[in-house]
Amino acid sequence: MEENPSLESEAWGSSRGWLAPREARGGPSLSSVLNELPSAATLRYRGPGALPWGVPEEEEGEAGGRSRKAFTEVTETEPQDPHPSRELPWPMQARRAHSKEKTKEGLRSLQPWSWTLKRIGGQFGAGTESYFSLLRFLLLLNVLASVLMACMILLPTWLGGAPPGPPGSNTSSPCGSYNPHSQGLVTFATQLFNLLSGEGYLEWSPLFYGFYPPRPRLAVTYLCWAFAVGLICLLLILHRSVSGLKQTLLAESGDLTSYSHRVFSAWDFGLCGDVHVRLRQRIILYELQVELEETVVRRQAAVRTLGQEARVWLVRVLLNLLVIALLGGAFYGIYWATESTVELQETSLVQELPLLKLVVNYLPSIFIAGVNFVLPPVFKLIAPLEGYTRSRQIVFILLRTVFLRLASLVVLLFSLWKQITCGGDSEAKDCKTCGYNYKELPCWETVLGQEMYKLLLFDLLTALAVALLIQFPRKLLCGLCPGALGRLAGTQEFQVPDEVLGLIYAQTVVWVGSFFCPLLPLLNTVKFLLLFYLKKLTLFSTCSPAARTFRASMANFFFPLVLLLGLAISSVPLLYSIFLIPPSKLCGPFREQSSIWAQIPESISSLPETTQSFLFFLGTQAFAVPLLLISSILMAYTVARANSYGRLISELKRQRETEAQNKVFLARRAVALISSKPAL
Repeated sequence: MEENPSLESEAWGSSRGWLAPREARGGPSLSSVLNELPSAATLRYRGPGALPWGVPEEEEGEAGGRSRKAFTEVTETEPQDPHPSRELPWPMQARRAHSKEKTKEGLRSLQPWSWTLKRIGGQFGAGTESYFSLLRFLLLLNVLASVLMACMILLPTWLGGAPPGPPGSNTSSPCGSYNPHSQGLVTFATQLFNLLSGEGYLEWSPLFYGFYPPRPRLAVTYLCWAFAVGLICLLLILHRSVSGLKQTLLAESGDLTSYSHRVFSAWDFGLCGDVHVRLRQRIILYELQVELEETVVRRQAAVRTLGQEARVWLVRVLLNLLVIALLGGAFYGIYWATESTVELQETSLVQELPLLKLVVNYLPSIFIAGVNFVLPPVFKLIAPLEGYTRSRQIVFILLRTVFLRLASLVVLLFSLWKQITCGGDSEAKDCKTCGYNYKELPCWETVLGQEMYKLLLFDLLTALAVALLIQFPRKLLCGLCPGALGRLAGTQEFQVPDEVLGLIYAQTVVWVGSFFCPLLPLLNTVKFLLLFYLKKLTLFSTCSPAARTFRASMANFFFPLVLLLGLAISSVPLLYSIFLIPPSKLCGPFREQSSIWAQIPESISSLPETTQSFLFFLGTQAFAVPLLLISSILMAYTVARANSYGRLISELKRQRETEAQNKVFLARRAVALISSKPAL
């Protein structure tokens, strides 16, 4: 009757007694058995002096010291194998994985602002960190574009000799004359106006398309640079999107959204220092906060009645109609501002006042910045009324804001296209001679580049004005006015959706205008550098951690996806200009061609006959059809392989559930047998 506890103790050991040496016990001790387990090999990751798995953590003080001393005596008195498993050489696969991980860590440490991003993520959440990570990624894209521009455009231009000046007013051409240089003495106000608008001395400079001479090789490298930049940006964004998609799918699956994963598997045991530990604790805290918030919203949605569900959907429909009305009004205002700019510039009052002329010149940019400043906060107020989770609210705010920003840019481009091509009517009076409106826009590529230049410059000035005139004074007001009023006026949160969409909008402007303003990526690099430090200063000086955060996995996938949408939208006007609109006859490297793309077949015709045959073969059906078939076969194989892997994963999950049920059943049987022994 009383032998069972002792037998059970001998069989299983106790949490305290196995640490003490027992001479009478035969066979290997429990500690030696635990040392031979495969899990004990992880000691080499934890370093020397770590206890093996199975040793409970003792309380600090004398009890902990006695426990470690007893364990040391046990391990010294027991016979040791000459080569314990944890000291054996690593398998080759483990070595490769370890070296690969070390290489990744080394590359991550070389990235700029890595410590700043960790600090931001720990103090303000993963959503705010994703903004600065995206800013760093866009900075990399602009640096690559600037380097390619210097190697493929600027260097060949200066190596081919000094570029010629503008054609001048005496040039006889059926497409009129073009002389961007100002005549006579230029005042300081005019110089400032030229700097802000891209006219005057900047109009015929390496900043814009019209400056570059009509040299065949330069024209080819100019066009190849545009395609190379687009291809590199596409590949890098796709790579970032795929890596973010993996994290999103992993985080949204049922395996990793549980709280047990956050609590038991999210800690990094390689952290050193109290600062890193506190930052990691805050990150885990924000992740748990997001999980709890979304769980509450899902539970509320699950218990809604049919009438409550109908009322929620009615509210959503009405709010979306309101959003459509606001967007329609904003687009009409941008279209009116662009159409009225040319007419207002011709009035005598505008010509006499340089400041008014500058305002009229910036009228489309002002309208675009105004709607982008007013409507996103309205979208933010509307989103919580729709009854979605926090992550879903962020998605809707981002979708509406990105549609506003990118569609406003599309409206501006449509207005410019209407001015350049006379509304698409090639038989119109002003466009019949040269294929474009040469009277109002003698160098339409430079005019388009100037519009993108003004949008970029105005966006930077707006960011500086908001920080210096709104955010910092609000923080000062919080310090000068104690009490509830001061806290209400000075409490600010970093608005991640608005800021991220601002970055994507600015980068889309650069992609649209880089062909017509080659130095625009370089200017955007400087702008993003200033913006990073300005936003960092604003964040740590004036902003408090967000009361409600959202998933980092959503940011890692959704933001590059919106950036990919911006790249796709920017490629449409660029490709249309290259293939369909005739180039200006008085400026630019393609001034002697019927279209910008016509330079490529003309350059190919000067190559050897074998090379010509190969290049023309790439554009025939004999190459396209087999390529399509091979791509279809590879796609079908990839889909079939993914499906087989999915079925295998489902089968393994079912086996895991079955094994868990078996263990529960066996544990219950063991308990039943032990409890029935005394009765026997």
